[in-house]
Amino acid sequence: MIRPIILAACLVAATALTGWAEPKLPVPEISEDQPFPVQETRVLDSTMTWIETGEGAPVLFLHGNPTSSYLWRNVLPEVGKTHRAIAVDLIGMGGSGKPDIAYTFADHARYLSAFIDKMELTEFALVGHDWGAALAWDFASRHPERVTALSFMEGVLPPSFPLPGYEVMGETGEALRALRTPNVGEELVITQNMFVEQMLPGFVNRPLGEKAMAAYRAPFERPADRFPTLQWPRELPIGGSPETSVDLMGRITRSMAAPAFPVQLLYVEPGVIAPAEAVEWYRVTIPGLETHYVGQGLHFFQEDHPKAIGLAISDWLRRQN
Repeated sequence: MIRPIILAACLVAATALTGWAEPKLPVPEISEDQPFPVQETRVLDSTMTWIETGEGAPVLFLHGNPTSSYLWRNVLPEVGKTHRAIAVDLIGMGGSGKPDIAYTFADHARYLSAFIDKMELTEFALVGHDWGAALAWDFASRHPERVTALSFMEGVLPPSFPLPGYEVMGETGEALRALRTPNVGEELVITQNMFVEQMLPGFVNRPLGEKAMAAYRAPFERPADRFPTLQWPRELPIGGSPETSVDLMGRITRSMAAPAFPVQLLYVEPGVIAPAEAVEWYRVTIPGLETHYVGQGLHFFQEDHPKAIGLAISDWLRRQN
């Protein structure tokens, strides 16, 4: 079971380097407008931005690499009918500030925790995707008393991570190695803006329109602003490094085994980081897990099935009361 999961987890990097992508499939028309006002607040030595809608118990949405709160624009309206739905831009991403930091996972977690405190979110639900799912599980493992529920999808999480090494992955391993190699990774990500220009549209079923691409490009127009998107793959735990990420995955695994809150997994087929083998692992590992199949999709399926995601989260949260 392990090897298929490893290959799926590495597919993102391989696709970006080889240009391969799944064929685009017909999907319902999806708005590329961002209808919510962007709000901003001081956080630590910088600023962070967010969008929100609705009233009631708060639900905090966390994106990953290389996206922003824009990813959730069509999900928030459904959840906002019954809750206060908030989508934040991680530090260095979206409209948030770009302080002179290393943009490690620990940095993102530190700014996120400060944002949560600044927003006075004492008890709230978390929804995470990609690295945002890891941030959600990390916060929940450290502050279980504050998390009322946790929903995640296509997360940088066990069992797909940590990876034992590059060698067992063949060409996909070499793709990941390239991203983590000095100068080579900079050329691919800083110069070519690979994550935004290739990986993101390559893992959405529908062709992303110019409005969506402009929104995703906006935070990274200058090469100097793209460093956070390069640091994320260098935070992946591969071959025991970095140790902090290996430890993170271990802590998340322990939290999954005994969660102090309801947990929901949303998944698609074939998926990328969460293929069928990973979904089964979650069902076995997380007590009381509720799973919800959304449809055919790849990694950024918020751009293909936003209403289905919103309805699934809203209905699940309603039933936790």
